[in-house]
Amino acid sequence: MIKTLGGRRLGVTSSHKRSLMRNMAVSLFLHERVETTIMKAKELRPYAEKLITHAKNGKHYMVRREIHDRTAYKKLFDVLATRYQARAGGYTRIHRLGRRMGDNAEQGLISLVQ
Repeated sequence: MIKTLGGRRLGVTSSHKRSLMRNMAVSLFLHERVETTIMKAKELRPYAEKLITHAKNGKHYMVRREIHDRTAYKKLFDVLATRYQARAGGYTRIHRLGRRMGDNAEQGLISLVQ
């Protein structure tokens, strides 16, 4: 019996999904908002929030193995970790934007809360 464990597949291999999440997290940390499909945004949310929590707790090695961009890494520790120090979680928000013209995929905007 096949079980659907481990989140959404997103139609890609596991290594592609890992790269996708890393790149989207870097874009989210740099620009503080990313426009993407709802399914990708829902998959990105726990990934990004765990990285922010690790940064708040000062676990550089946990963040460094996932975030390879120096600018995003520095911003995560210098700006975002201090911004969310008093917050217990829920650092991101997903807004629905409607359907995409080409393939009718539901679009969304994932952004960091202020």
